[in-house]
Amino acid sequence: MPAVSPRALELIQALVRMNTVSDNSNLELIHFVRDELARLGVASRITTNAGKTKANLFATLGEGKPAGIILSGHTDTVPWDGQDWTLDPLSAAIEGGRLYGRGSCDMKGFIGMALAHAGDFLNSQAPFALHLALSYDEEVGCLGVRELIADMKDASIAPLACIVGEPTNMVPATAHKGVYRYKCCVRGKEAHSSLTPQSVNAIEMAARVVGKLRDMAEGFEASEPRYEGFDVPFSTASVGQFHGGIADNVVPRDAEFRYEFRNLPTADAHAMQKEILAYAERAQPAMQKVSPDAGFSFETICEVPAFLGSAGDEVTRLAQRLAGTRETTLVAFGTEAGIFKGAGIPTVVCGPGSITQAHQPDEFVSLEQLARCQAFMEGLVKTSALR
Repeated sequence: MPAVSPRALELIQALVRMNTVSDNSNLELIHFVRDELARLGVASRITTNAGKTKANLFATLGEGKPAGIILSGHTDTVPWDGQDWTLDPLSAAIEGGRLYGRGSCDMKGFIGMALAHAGDFLNSQAPFALHLALSYDEEVGCLGVRELIADMKDASIAPLACIVGEPTNMVPATAHKGVYRYKCCVRGKEAHSSLTPQSVNAIEMAARVVGKLRDMAEGFEASEPRYEGFDVPFSTASVGQFHGGIADNVVPRDAEFRYEFRNLPTADAHAMQKEILAYAERAQPAMQKVSPDAGFSFETICEVPAFLGSAGDEVTRLAQRLAGTRETTLVAFGTEAGIFKGAGIPTVVCGPGSITQAHQPDEFVSLEQLARCQAFMEGLVKTSALR
């Protein structure tokens, strides 16, 4: 396999050196890509969050061609606080056949490689355009991509298909679970712990809902139809945070916990959440007999839909041809693929690197994987038809 081009490495390293942790702005990266495309005469569509501190970018390479294939990537990364790195997370160092740095694998390697081929896409004889779609805040709930898709529809852009470049070792992935996270706040009535009948214990009431979640999780494991190919071939439910109480001898007035469902593509996460809401609603009247203000409130943290494509989809077969493999895979992590698919765009997930390296200390993408991605892009430039 040919070596990775110096230009591609230069662009990927430039992207990795930008600190786009989700808590930060991603505008440096977005403006960098915008300016690189502008040098080629390509205009970018920019959509921002409410505070205009973060942005999506959508650009068409081959304006005027009938429809296009999206190359999609998110620009934000997870933090590295408390992790034991041996290299500067923003160094983009190349050592031992690996390019290190936060986001190198997830997923600036793919973005940089796509950008490196922008000029080739412009000069391609392919009968369809290529679209570059970069989003913000994927890591905290796929927030930016919804604005990007809405803007795309407002502009009457109807792509043929989408390739989401998350790390799959360049093996096309046709499904992943959904990720649905919620916060539950419980308001009780405080009292001295010697007077418990005059109180509503927020922790205890919260614990009943947590117990219900545990029962549901055990039910999924025991009886949900399996979806073979996933590491865990059934839906899961779990509680990730719990807070409450101020002292041992004070019945707690407030408690809060956060939980998630990771549903199979064949399961309904909204139905799971409705079951929790109904359980809490049944518990509430007894609480309000003691204190009318007592009860439960729920907040949605994120809802990332599951993704279900097919090995028979044209975009999947295209990705297989470009990646030089007959394989497909399923991935355990969430991506923006389900949102693109939900917008009516046939989608596949395929990108360089392994998820086992993402989010880790000394995150890296191997040069071998980048070379495979480079060959994928070069093949896409020469593609004469989606089929």
